[in-house]
Amino acid sequence: MTMILLTNIFAYLIGSISSAIIVSKIFKVTDPRKIGSGNPGTTNILRYAGKTAAALTLVGDITKGIIPIAIGYKLSFSPGALAFIGLCSLLGHMYPVFYQYKGGKGIATFIGILVALNWLLACCFILTWAATAFLTRYSSLSALLAITVTPIAAYIIEIPTSMLVVLSCCSLIIFIRHKQNLVNLMRGDEKKIGQKANL
Repeated sequence: MTMILLTNIFAYLIGSISSAIIVSKIFKVTDPRKIGSGNPGTTNILRYAGKTAAALTLVGDITKGIIPIAIGYKLSFSPGALAFIGLCSLLGHMYPVFYQYKGGKGIATFIGILVALNWLLACCFILTWAATAFLTRYSSLSALLAITVTPIAAYIIEIPTSMLVVLSCCSLIIFIRHKQNLVNLMRGDEKKIGQKANL
């Protein structure tokens, strides 16, 4: 139990490290919280810092979801415990202790969590996101559809119930975090992938 608790704390702390903010400092560009959508994530970085910076941000955020769960595997944690570790890293990303609890929206970190837990679910998520993004050019809509499909796919492939419950919670939290994006989509105000940020 102690090791599980320590791993959960580690997951939250590593999740709290903002890849976008670190990348913005490396590339000497504006803090992503102060430009565009104000979201410290891949899509916002792409809009004003370019593809290389966005790719580094994406890899960093995905890695945050993988590392803590990999540790949990090494320690032979149960499926539910592994998924909860992922939830902790996701919460760290969204509500980072190092940045006044104002973080990203969790998509890339959730991909990392899925990669670590079940590669089929990760593929399902990525394919849903990619297909929707290709057809609509809206990152937020792609994310909303992908997180909706993921729990359904998890049920179909019969992952452990405890893991299904936690992943469903992750999807719900991410959906709520995209509430403003949903409003913008309904209004027609949502920016498309690659569309320049308002400077």
